[in-house]
Amino acid sequence: MELNRILLGDCLDKMKTIPDNSISGCITDPPYNYEFIGKNWDNNEIKRRLQNVESSNSMVRNIPYGSGLSGGVRNARWYEKNRNNIKEYREWIESWGAELYRILKPGAFALVFNSSRTSAHVQVGLEASGFYARDTIVWRRNSGIPKGLNVEKKLEKIGYENPEIWQGWHSALRSEWEAITVVQKPLINNYINTLQISGVGLFKAENNDTSGFQSNIIENIKRDKKDKFNTHVTVKPLELIIKLIELIIPLENEKHIIIDPFMGSGTTAIAANRLGVDWIGIEISEEYRQIAEKRISNDLLKNNQTKLF
Repeated sequence: MELNRILLGDCLDKMKTIPDNSISGCITDPPYNYEFIGKNWDNNEIKRRLQNVESSNSMVRNIPYGSGLSGGVRNARWYEKNRNNIKEYREWIESWGAELYRILKPGAFALVFNSSRTSAHVQVGLEASGFYARDTIVWRRNSGIPKGLNVEKKLEKIGYENPEIWQGWHSALRSEWEAITVVQKPLINNYINTLQISGVGLFKAENNDTSGFQSNIIENIKRDKKDKFNTHVTVKPLELIIKLIELIIPLENEKHIIIDPFMGSGTTAIAANRLGVDWIGIEISEEYRQIAEKRISNDLLKNNQTKLF
């Protein structure tokens, strides 16, 4: 295995080159939306969709356009299309989930970011791949104004009589959290037996400081300042990813490998380097791979570690 490298290509193909039961954990942030199924999920497609919402009032601005959630007449065809997209999305999760299941060690955790809209489908898809659902971690983050329809303003615009009676009514709530689906490859009989064989399978749930037992709600983590060259649309905070690695990987014991099949701009790799954990990244976009490699190299140099790229 090529460790501490980003493999360019589809994660479904690249994971097939990794041996069975060799990876100690997974932290990843796959695309949240549905309608990329059947399309080339590359940088050109991402840019095309983002350009479609630059001057619109779309509800969905922080993910590439195309989820089927951003507008349109809510007729039978709209809902049917949405249901089909959800089904295809879940099947897609199951397809790469099966390869991830194969390469993870018994008892290893996969922590998969997803939205409040898709979390149920991510969990079901991963369970169909063989994983056992353990929890959902809620990452509570800073949020802005709801992107939905302000009914009072819309009625006022179209000349509705007494629109003020609908003051405060909107088509969406303020989005204040993201889900992290927590699934686990089945144990070998019990936790202790699995720990002795795989070296993983438990949470580092009791913190060394005074913060006490780790909750499944994580909050008070600020977003990092993005580099100007980093055009990725959903960069996760480094502090958050470090916390998640520490939660599932026993750093004090044997050498471990963590994988991110959707590496994006490289935050999982940077966090793993900071903690001294080997990693494998996979990224389908050459532009994102270059961004990730630059971020990783810059961070290594900043912390007086060896430059990899």
